[in-house]
Amino acid sequence: MEKAIDEADARIEVRGVHKHFGRTRALDGMTFDVRPGQVTGFVGPNGAGKSTTLRVILGLDRPDRGTALVGGRRYQDLRTPLTHIGALLDAAAVQPSRTARHHLLWLAHSQGLGAGRVDEVIRQVGLQDVARRRAGGFSLGMRQRLGIAAALLGDPPVVMLDEPFNGLDPEGFGWMRGFLASLAGQGRAVLVSSHLMSELQDSADHVVVVGRGRVVADMSVRELLASMSRGRVTLRTSALARAMTVLARSGATVSSTGADTISVTGLPAEDAVSLLGRDGVPFSEISEHRASLEEAYMELTRDAVQYRGAVPEEAGR
Repeated sequence: MEKAIDEADARIEVRGVHKHFGRTRALDGMTFDVRPGQVTGFVGPNGAGKSTTLRVILGLDRPDRGTALVGGRRYQDLRTPLTHIGALLDAAAVQPSRTARHHLLWLAHSQGLGAGRVDEVIRQVGLQDVARRRAGGFSLGMRQRLGIAAALLGDPPVVMLDEPFNGLDPEGFGWMRGFLASLAGQGRAVLVSSHLMSELQDSADHVVVVGRGRVVADMSVRELLASMSRGRVTLRTSALARAMTVLARSGATVSSTGADTISVTGLPAEDAVSLLGRDGVPFSEISEHRASLEEAYMELTRDAVQYRGAVPEEAGR
C-alpha cells in the first residue's frame, strides 16, 4: 500500500502536558517533538511518565493541561486513526482464541481496510507461516510481531512502539533494528519507548530522556554521547602516583581505576599528554572515553529514580 508520506502528517507534538492521578503527579509539563524521517527513543526510569505520555498521545488519558497532537490533530479527532498513527502498547492485548489473521482482519474492517493489506503486513513482520494459528499459543516475540503488524495496517505516517524488543531472539533484534530504520527511511515519524539502551543506541537517531514527568534531555543520540564523553580520558602509566599528582595539579579530577590506569575528568587528552611530557612522566596509552547511551541515561536520570531497590549488605541475608 505504501504511500507518499507528508511531513506535516508525520509528526507528534507534545506541549506542556500535565497530568495528575489523584495526588500523584504523573506529568509535569511534558514537552517534545517526534519528527519525520527519524527514530526517536523515549526513555526514563519507572514512574517517569513514559506510559502516561503514550496514553495521552493516543487519547486514552485526558491531560489536565497541555496538548498532544498527531499530524497537527488530537487523536480523538482522527476519523480513521490507524491511517494516521499505528501503536503497540501491549503485545498481550489480543483475543487468544482468534488466529493472527482474523485478529488483523477485525482491526482492518474497523478502518475500512481490505484483506489484501492484512496479508501484506503479515508478510512484512514475518508471520506468514503462523498466520492461521491461534494467537493464544504465540510466544511473546510472536505477539510482538503481531502487534507491530496491527500498528502498520493503516500504513500510518506515525508509528509508536512501547518496548518492541521484548521477547525477541537475537535474530529478532537484528530484524527490529532494520525494520525501524526502514520506517524512518520512508519518512515516517517513529517513537520507540524502551529500557534496552544498547538496542536504542544502535537504532535511534534522536532521544528524549524523561524523569519525574518532564523532559531532562532532548537531542540527537550522537550529540548526547559526545556531550557525555567530553573531557574524560583513560591513561595507562607505570608511574601511577606521579601521573596522578601532575594531572590533579592542573585542576582535573583524577582517580585510579587499576594498578596502572587512571581516569581523568575535565582535561582534554592533548593537554594531559603535554603535562605528562613536560614533567617526564612515562605513559604507554591514552584514550578519550566514549560514553554509551546507558551511561548517559544513568547520569541524566540519577536524581529522577523513584523506585530504587535496596542492595543486601551480605549475600544470603
